[in-house]
Amino acid sequence: MNAIEVNNVSMKYKLATEKVDSIKQYLIKRAKKEIHYEDFYALNDITFSVPKGEVFGIIGLNGAGKSTLLKVISGILKPTSGSVKVHGSIAPLIELGAGFNGDLTGIENIYLNGLILGYSKKMIRSKIDEIVEFSELGKFIHTPLKNYSSGMKARLGFSIATIVQPEVLIVDEVLSVGDIKFKEKSEKKIASMMNQGVTVLFVSHSLGQVEKLCKRVVWLESGKVRKIGQTKEIIEEYKKITLNK
Repeated sequence: MNAIEVNNVSMKYKLATEKVDSIKQYLIKRAKKEIHYEDFYALNDITFSVPKGEVFGIIGLNGAGKSTLLKVISGILKPTSGSVKVHGSIAPLIELGAGFNGDLTGIENIYLNGLILGYSKKMIRSKIDEIVEFSELGKFIHTPLKNYSSGMKARLGFSIATIVQPEVLIVDEVLSVGDIKFKEKSEKKIASMMNQGVTVLFVSHSLGQVEKLCKRVVWLESGKVRKIGQTKEIIEEYKKITLNK
């Protein structure tokens, strides 16, 4: 049974063809109908499926469409056309702490972010000590988030997102959160989820990590699928092509 099914997914944006230097200039040109647009496809007719329990990688250069694809699968973005089916609960480790409020404390943001992720207030309350302990924020948990470093925010976001065992885990470059010690801890946490049969979509600039963790990969190029197949074979070809560019 497939955990993820992506069918003919496209994401189209309209880009202005002229350079506009100010809002005033834009409004004048728009009123005169002098602004022309062209279609830009961040994703173009993407199709693949991931069986339940597989660790599946997504590779490609910057701008290939990897993060856009993850956001579409997570439900953060709605595709222009095509469909995505995800069977089971999903934990997207994308833009950790994107829903945080800088004026609220760490504790208050645990409740806020937990509710955004669909957890009940009762469940968050029962897991709060575990989240605080895993994040290693100590007394800073009672400090407003505007005083946190980006690493501290990422640690808190990671601790909230992984407190519940999901059926589908989406990982986008989060294995670099925090310091070396926390990075190792987050890797162990994700590895333990993988060992328990969670389906994983994995994006990383580290091809070594992708090769180590993923059975198969999809190679994206300019928003299109260039190839799907066994990790080692695809990565070898990807290295040859990208290193020679």
